[in-house]
Amino acid sequence: MASINISYLNPRTVILIGIPGLEHVQFWIGFPFFAVCLVALWGNIILLIIIPTERSLHQPMYIFLAVLAATDIGLCAAIAPKMLAIFWFRSYSMAFNSCLAQLFFIHALQCMESGILLAMAFDRYIAICDPLRHTSILTPSVLGRMIVIVAIRATVLVGLLPILIKRLHLFHSTVIAHSYCEHMAVVKLAAEDIQVNKTCGLFVGFTILGFDMIFILISYILIFQAVFRLRQKEARLKAFNTCTAHIFVFLEFYILAFFSFFSHRFGHVVPSTHILLSTIYLLVPPALNPIVYGVKNKVICKRVTQIFLLNHGSQQ
Repeated sequence: MASINISYLNPRTVILIGIPGLEHVQFWIGFPFFAVCLVALWGNIILLIIIPTERSLHQPMYIFLAVLAATDIGLCAAIAPKMLAIFWFRSYSMAFNSCLAQLFFIHALQCMESGILLAMAFDRYIAICDPLRHTSILTPSVLGRMIVIVAIRATVLVGLLPILIKRLHLFHSTVIAHSYCEHMAVVKLAAEDIQVNKTCGLFVGFTILGFDMIFILISYILIFQAVFRLRQKEARLKAFNTCTAHIFVFLEFYILAFFSFFSHRFGHVVPSTHILLSTIYLLVPPALNPIVYGVKNKVICKRVTQIFLLNHGSQQ
């Protein structure tokens, strides 16, 4: 009997099945992800309250941290509602255009986060290698331009991805084996030539993530050279201590990012493992970032404590 090929012309909806192979436990998987989202939202909102109101934090590093916090909130808002709806309420259907919008926002915010990490590395480089000119180089207008450039770069380059998907009309399936609309997961549904889409995805990934990672590494090579040239051990430790939070955030972001990026294109990872890790990559850094910077900064710690004590006192 001949096989029947079913194809879909310009589908209006897609089906997100969540985590293939783990459908029977998705309801319970949703709870730890929900907890991580709550921590991420709570921590980053507190940062956005403290940094603008605390004059001592009106420095380039903490201005970039505020932008990073806003980006992390946007990332959680882009992925969590639909993912939890799939896990808890079996709301699998999603409009195709909404799927492309989610795809754009998730990847654009990822790229913005990468750009902000590069800007933070540049700030640390200037602060340690040329401290006397730090404030004259990183003026408010320069900081504003850097943030705008990061946002425009992410918007323009990631904007190519949904535009190129819209040129595809014939799809062999509308079922996406994922918990959110990831670029390659959507592209692989097409029954047409997708080489341009694959190439563009790799181009955007390497142009943003690859470029940023290379220059962050170069910044830290120069920083470590400057630190080790300091004669006093206390001075070396103090200089290195100002970078530890950023190094931790940088490593967690890029290690998970490149694992997710390459495993979906070249790897033979079990789908459930890939989806779990890619979701962890999107949600865990936003939850850890405010904790890492909060623990490292005494002013933020003090203000968080004051907020807790104020809330506790008002309840009594």
